[in-house]
Amino acid sequence: MKSVLLRRVRRALVHATWVLAAGCPLAATAQATAPAADAASTAETAQPDRAPAQDRAASQAEFAARTRALRRAHAAVVGLEATAVEEAGSAATLGRERQGSGVVIERDGLVLTIGYLILEADHIDLALGGGRKVPARVVAYDLATGFGLVQALTPLQTEPAPLGNSTAFPADQPLLIASGGEDGGLSLAKLVSRRAFSGYWEYHIENALFTAPARPDHSGAGLFNVDGELLGIGSLIVSDALGTGQAALRGNMFVPIDLLKPILGELKARGLSSSSRRAWLGLNCVEHEGQIRVVRLTGAGPAEEAGVQPGDQIVRIDGVEVSDLASFYKTLWQRDAEREVTLDIRRAGSTQSLKVQAIDRMKTLRRPEGV
Repeated sequence: MKSVLLRRVRRALVHATWVLAAGCPLAATAQATAPAADAASTAETAQPDRAPAQDRAASQAEFAARTRALRRAHAAVVGLEATAVEEAGSAATLGRERQGSGVVIERDGLVLTIGYLILEADHIDLALGGGRKVPARVVAYDLATGFGLVQALTPLQTEPAPLGNSTAFPADQPLLIASGGEDGGLSLAKLVSRRAFSGYWEYHIENALFTAPARPDHSGAGLFNVDGELLGIGSLIVSDALGTGQAALRGNMFVPIDLLKPILGELKARGLSSSSRRAWLGLNCVEHEGQIRVVRLTGAGPAEEAGVQPGDQIVRIDGVEVSDLASFYKTLWQRDAEREVTLDIRRAGSTQSLKVQAIDRMKTLRRPEGV
């Protein structure tokens, strides 16, 4: 089983490196383009399939460098297995047993993953090659970005993945998605949009990365550029990867690595960023045609306690009219976390005001050991 997996990984790396080195765009059928002929050389023009020796050497060097970079990137991706405590509120939607991936980002075995995998978890293992597992502890869960950090408790002896620039890379650059564990895989992907993302669970980030085709093993997977640099961490499968108002396209949403850089020190020191201390209502909402609708409520959460019901349209928050999730969340978060919030809702054709006692979401979670 292990040898089969290793052969599959090697083939994927060779194929990915060839495509990336060639600079071929991702398409249903990839075609290699011949080297451009040198117009100044009649001999080279007459034999366009034979590149000059120096061009061949440069191409081979680039191929070798990218092969090494992609192998390093793939080696930095590990499987992650987490078990939440029995009393975890998140178990109702995420289950107690969770599996995904993470990426080693520091030499001491610090692993970056998607936060929901380790939310309220009290037992974590990192799954390495050959069936080896290493225990880990939670270092941080960041509500604002969605990132999670775990620390291996024994040496991983793994070269960390360098952090790339998730804001500035070209949109037409082929990308590599890597997941970890015994069933981990590699595949090529293309960036199809870079935009703000608002989740129904009171979540919003800027410059989220949307790729296609979709990978089902996206949770915590690494998104890498042609140089093996980490650009993002896998979060979701979406049906609107191209964006609102565009043709439907299944793809993945990745949390961009540039959100991590300014808060990494804070996460390691405090277990969360200051932005994660913010108001929470316990609402699941969707936006449609300029309206925000409540679809679900957290049991015994602030909104349910205040009388909000599924189907309600949220018209205003604290007197500010809102018609999309981004403006709703930003208005909610711009003041103290624990305060009274006024929601104007429309129900059955009439409007009413409800007083909701917002709370700090982080205080409702069972804090895993180590945080």
